[in-house]
Amino acid sequence: MLRIDRVTLRRGPQPLLHDVSLTVHAGQRVGVVGRNGTGKSSLFALLLGELAPDAGEVEVPAALTVAAVRQEAPSGDRPAVEYVLDGDSELRELETDIARAEAGDGDTGRLGALHERMLAIGGYAARARAARLMHGLGFAPATQEQPIDAFSGGWRMRLNLARALMCRAELLLLDEPTNHLDLDAVLWLQDYLAAYPGTLMVISHDRDFLDAVATHTLHLERRTATLYTGGYSAFEKLRAERAAHQQAEHEAQQKRLAEMQAFVDRFRAKATKARQAQSRLKQMERMTRTAPAHWDAPFSFRFLSPERLPTWLLRLDGAAVGHGDTPLVSGIKLTLAPGDRIALLGRNGAGKSTVMRLLAGELPALDGDMQRDRYLKVGYFAQHQLEQLDAAASPLTHLQRLDPRASEQSLRDFLGGFDFHGDRALEPVAPLSGGEKARLALALVVYRRPNLLLLDEPTNHLDLDMRHALERALQDYEGAMVLVAHDRHLIDATCDDLWRIADGRCKPFDGDLDDYAAWLRAQQANVEGEPDTATAGARPSARDQRREAAERRQRQKPLRDEIKRLEKELAALERKLTEVETALADPAVYERADDRVAELSREQGALRKRLDATEEAWLEAAERLETD
Repeated sequence: MLRIDRVTLRRGPQPLLHDVSLTVHAGQRVGVVGRNGTGKSSLFALLLGELAPDAGEVEVPAALTVAAVRQEAPSGDRPAVEYVLDGDSELRELETDIARAEAGDGDTGRLGALHERMLAIGGYAARARAARLMHGLGFAPATQEQPIDAFSGGWRMRLNLARALMCRAELLLLDEPTNHLDLDAVLWLQDYLAAYPGTLMVISHDRDFLDAVATHTLHLERRTATLYTGGYSAFEKLRAERAAHQQAEHEAQQKRLAEMQAFVDRFRAKATKARQAQSRLKQMERMTRTAPAHWDAPFSFRFLSPERLPTWLLRLDGAAVGHGDTPLVSGIKLTLAPGDRIALLGRNGAGKSTVMRLLAGELPALDGDMQRDRYLKVGYFAQHQLEQLDAAASPLTHLQRLDPRASEQSLRDFLGGFDFHGDRALEPVAPLSGGEKARLALALVVYRRPNLLLLDEPTNHLDLDMRHALERALQDYEGAMVLVAHDRHLIDATCDDLWRIADGRCKPFDGDLDDYAAWLRAQQANVEGEPDTATAGARPSARDQRREAAERRQRQKPLRDEIKRLEKELAALERKLTEVETALADPAVYERADDRVAELSREQGALRKRLDATEEAWLEAAERLETD
């Protein structure tokens, strides 16, 4: 279907792609991955004919219908649904031809042929199809007839995506389609694309999205392109196996694996009794498999231990928040303590970012009670903070303003973990890319050593290597964290609790992300009038479902509280055991004349017994929760 033969593409004096050959067959769904700047978007421009290669040939069949998402936001007073319908160019041509034929000389034969073609392409159901696409991407039915100019920039880019999906294309090219989507829309889009009948090429830094959608993975690296069979996880495994054949790469792999071993060891032996333990085990196996694939990543950073970790950090009791005097979310009851890891779910506009601004102290509580511990220290990352960076100042200057007493070398070492090396740390912010600005804003948050971390879509503009580094750093973070993200892998790997914001309320969601995806599909089917035939007629009413869910949550609350208590006890025991074993590893302790070694050995044995008993209690509690 598509063939690229020994193509070289230059940007300036250096080649962006060199001697690249590639064949994509009909029906394949190819995820295109690689660091920022490796030529992913330029490859799409080659396929669209927007760029010409400096050498080699690009062969795209002339009769092939190709759809791609426009990069500029639309404008005008046309209804949004009409703009989406424009994506089906043949539909629009037929509509025009039919209108002319009906107003013309009455050629019934031609008119009949036009109607027959309209029927064949599903043209009479096109408006319903456009409405389903828009609803899946988050547009409420009442907004679909609104003019384009009534929408913000992010929503207009969603219109561009809906317009591309409306095209009955044989080849669909999508460049970072999830960037302007919330998690609900991402889950809908991945289901839609997994069933797409044509050929798909999609650039994305969302690994779970790629795993759900792609049949093949195209990796761009060092001016070359390599096509792997399978989704992103399969690509990581194959690339890691290749890397391990080289000794230097293998040593880097082992170093990173060693850093994660403590996390893996805790549950590996007993993670067979409950779904929660099984989920942890899958994360561990993924970590051990994927770490080598990022052996050459330029990012390596950690969250430094907060200066203070009080018992609780922030409490909300019946709090309400909104803009002006109008509440958007009400009745929020939440206590955040060190170790809490919460992901906020819900559609764009439901109030996730508004709640984050309340937690950050940028918005006041309109109602209810809000208490902050006197030692609370918030680290808040949001997209608007990229705009607040000083365009004339360098990354180093930004850090020096935070910590004037720190040495320049220590600050430059810290920035190196975010890939600001050498002169890059001294250059002004203004010309930096969106990803580089996001990395700098994140570095400023990390450097402050917060005990409450608020991350609102931190992965926007970040490539997969940086996302992996962020994931690893968050797994070791000691404070509390609240996360808003459309990257399901990041939520899975770093969050323990899900809260859903909808209908003006913020409540715990009973289940994991797979449950949430299934719940969304059920809601979508109900909206579109397509009930599951297996349960049609037997499904309880929405009121009964809500009542049963509330009763289950109330019944399970003591057990969930017990699980949280046990997890905190496990963490404390592990810290104490590490201290004792570190002391026993010190040669000086054996030179003392007292019985310190015997005391430490007894304490080590007692701690191990307590740790085993607490782990067993945690697993039993998790199993009871699973079977309830």
